[in-house]
Amino acid sequence: MKQVLATVLIGTLVLSSCKPKYEKPESSAGDLDATRFVMIGGSHTSGYMDDALYYEGQQYSIANLVSAQLQKVGSGPFYQPYMSSNSVGVSGQGMSRFKLGYKTDCLGVTSLSPVRLASSGDVAAFGSNVYNSSQAFGNFGVPGMTVTAVNFPSYGTLNPFFGRMSSSTSVSVLADATASNPTCFALFVGIEDILPYTQKGASSGTFTNTTTFSSAYEQIVQTLTANGAKGVVSLIPDITEMPYFTTIPYNGLNLTPDKVASLNAIYNPIGISFQEGPNGFMIQDPAAGAFGVRHMVAGELVLLSTPLDSVKCNSMGSVFPFRSEFVLTLDELSLIRAQIADYNNAITAIASTYNLAIAKPNEVVKNLQSGIVYNGITLSAKFVSGGAYSLDGIHFNPRGNAIVSNEFIRALNDKYNASIPAINAVNYPSVTFP
Repeated sequence: MKQVLATVLIGTLVLSSCKPKYEKPESSAGDLDATRFVMIGGSHTSGYMDDALYYEGQQYSIANLVSAQLQKVGSGPFYQPYMSSNSVGVSGQGMSRFKLGYKTDCLGVTSLSPVRLASSGDVAAFGSNVYNSSQAFGNFGVPGMTVTAVNFPSYGTLNPFFGRMSSSTSVSVLADATASNPTCFALFVGIEDILPYTQKGASSGTFTNTTTFSSAYEQIVQTLTANGAKGVVSLIPDITEMPYFTTIPYNGLNLTPDKVASLNAIYNPIGISFQEGPNGFMIQDPAAGAFGVRHMVAGELVLLSTPLDSVKCNSMGSVFPFRSEFVLTLDELSLIRAQIADYNNAITAIASTYNLAIAKPNEVVKNLQSGIVYNGITLSAKFVSGGAYSLDGIHFNPRGNAIVSNEFIRALNDKYNASIPAINAVNYPSVTFP
């Protein structure tokens, strides 16, 4: 018996001595010189969320989150053009940021909804320049900035978001971004080249054509890499997969029998009929026969800008068809998605030419459509409750920004043999409920 016990004890000691030990991988910049990092982009880069630029959102900007991880592998201090910490924020239209609050609709029903924090935004912020020559900014995310605007002289006189942070009234964003001679960069531009057109239901304006886009994009990359800097460029997500475009169902016209009878009396003479339950909203469409109206069909999108009180109480979307500015038809969506694909093909080709890493936040946006599980937490593109987007339905919230930031980190690690630590997005806030 003693011999058996001794054998078991020895075996246990042998097994214990062979137990693998987990060693945390060392952080490393690999082939990347992370000393001076800058990021150029539009509103998503700046920390714009809840339809405004404001202090807390800037703290969780993609640029700031990526920089924090790069600092673990040798990057220096990172400065941002912060709004005042007590600011209500400011949108491109001069409005304050959204918060989640209670709102009563035209039917007298009170429910949670995005509401403005104040009656007007902090437009005074545009009158005060925050540039500091001793603390050169690293975040050159400028809300509303297109690819062609990045190297446009005196851009600050056209866009107050850059005007408040530029070194002079005559400088371009690219000139200020490269003044510190960055050794590492990230480029996340292109969304604004098509977003305004898409947000207007493809009813007005236009988008940057591919040739102009590609030429301007390469000029930016050529300037950023001229002194040997390495970096990452980003593909453009399909913005039509964001909650702003996917929240209201195309067949959200739910009808009771009396409503069916009323609408059939109006529309049956022109060959359009309704049924009890869900129906496609009515929209204006010049191509829809002599009367230019029709039902929406599966795959078409109703924009979040649609005045829902008018839908509920004033027969908008039924007796009075939606105007083009509130919807995206299949033809319009096909055009928009093809344009995004053309932009991404141009970005991919330029990245190959200049041997740069490619981040793919477009995959994050696509996966959020069906939902993802991240460290045990389910996230989706569902408006408000999905956990990834802010209250404007286009920009991410802090948690969403953390997930997208990891795409930039992953791309840098893969391309430059680096071990930049990933972000645990669960540690970042989502939508705050009252």
